[in-house]
Amino acid sequence: MKLRQITIYGALVLLAILLDQVVKVIVEAWLPLHEQVDILPFLALVHARNTGVAFSFFSGVDGLWLSLMMLAIIIFMAVLAMRTDSAQIFARLGFALIIGGALGNLIDRAVRGFVVDYVYFHTPVWSFAIFNLADALITVGAGLVIIEELLSLCRVRQRS
Repeated sequence: MKLRQITIYGALVLLAILLDQVVKVIVEAWLPLHEQVDILPFLALVHARNTGVAFSFFSGVDGLWLSLMMLAIIIFMAVLAMRTDSAQIFARLGFALIIGGALGNLIDRAVRGFVVDYVYFHTPVWSFAIFNLADALITVGAGLVIIEELLSLCRVRQRS
């Protein structure tokens, strides 16, 4: 990966972290813990504290081990991102979003000891985990990487 490309994707990572942290500061300042503010019949803001990773996975694991595991995953994602071809734009964007989201949550864990969550999808009979922008960035990023892989597979099949 060239220095210019690293700079572009690095800026995207930093922007993701900044947006994530700004929103979390606003949530902590303006939304009392566990208070629910309904936005739509299926969407609410709820200030929650998550001791796990994305969508509360591994919430029972010790914070230090969880942080080390997250750091290892971030490094692995960075290595994969560096190895992608320059034509794999979706994958590179996806890796930048994954890394930015993971670092945003890692910062929370290091500074606060937990991750601030606030987006809550629900119906009267079903609810989804409370999550945050960082979790959404990780999910969208993973989707972009998968799309890139599917597109690459289609290109290979067309050449055959």
